[in-house]
Amino acid sequence: MSEELTVESKSKAKVLVGGSIAAILAIGIVGFIVFSSVCPCERTPGGFLFGESYNEPVSDWSFANQVPLCQLQIYAGIRPHSINLNCMSTQEGEMFLSCSVCDTKYWASKVGTDEIGVMRLNGTTYPVHVNRITDPTTMDSAWRARVAKLQNFAALDNPAPDPNAQRPDRWWTFQITSRS
Repeated sequence: MSEELTVESKSKAKVLVGGSIAAILAIGIVGFIVFSSVCPCERTPGGFLFGESYNEPVSDWSFANQVPLCQLQIYAGIRPHSINLNCMSTQEGEMFLSCSVCDTKYWASKVGTDEIGVMRLNGTTYPVHVNRITDPTTMDSAWRARVAKLQNFAALDNPAPDPNAQRPDRWWTFQITSRS
């Protein structure tokens, strides 16, 4: 009889351990989804970007100049990683992201060629490709668009840059194109 109790005890222990692991995993997943619904927050990255999906192709991103910040979601390995960024549109309607001292930013190192991402502007999500731009002429155009946009979003704690400000050496830009 004691041998039966030992087998039964081992079986119950396996169920308890397995159930505990499943419960912890479920709590972690639910917690990540709740966290994703709140962040990215200021400088704290988030996970998934939720919102109304816009799945039509976007060729003119000029509406991006009407929002103070955009949110970008990429994948860092298998997990989603989202951040708040300045985004801006050129007069031609091309969209770019602004990243100061970007060589120190975690997310920037994860962006490859035609990186798959999601942009969220005013609660609407857009499937996009993200590409780092290194051409100086295109970078200067994106920089001018950034400076022009920020003239409209200046605040006491975040003044607008000088309209003639020169692009810093460690400033990077990424072009956003529609994946639809």
